[in-house]
Amino acid sequence: MIDFEFLRGRQNETVVKEHSMASANAAETFRFKSPYMIADHGSSDYGINWSDGHIEYEELHTVLTDAVASFAHLYA
Repeated sequence: MIDFEFLRGRQNETVVKEHSMASANAAETFRFKSPYMIADHGSSDYGINWSDGHIEYEELHTVLTDAVASFAHLYA
């Protein structure tokens, strides 16, 4: 299973903040930093904020590509 949380960026683009994957044997969650400097804000309703994250946003593609490499089939 794959799930992700996102915020809307400056140009109304989707900015992935948290990406989770789970299988019968494992689960991983990745939290990404903001791709650019922006005043701290987000959604208190959903508990996600621009300041959340520990992985540089530039690493999004690499991190997710590596994370799914061992799965034969993915379901969202």
